Amino acid sequence: MDTTWMADGNCAHHPPETFFPSDGVGVIEAQKICATCPVQALCLEYALRNRVEHGVWGGHSERSRRRLVRERNKAKTAV
Repeated sequence: MDTTWMADGNCAHHPPETFFPSDGVGVIEAQKICATCPVQALCLEYALRNRVEHGVWGGHSERSRRRLVRERNKAKTAV
């Protein structure tokens, strides 16, 4: 998957640790930054396809991405 979109992300203007928080407050702050990101969908898809386990990607926490993966897998098996 092409990653040139990463340079256009809102995250490019923040320290990387912002998107690897240690608590729920940090997750919320990262999600606020992601909320207006022009490449949010690409970022989320990257994390899902590459099974990125840590950090906030595309506005989703680790837990949220695991849920999305389960939902996608469930939808595939339902078809």
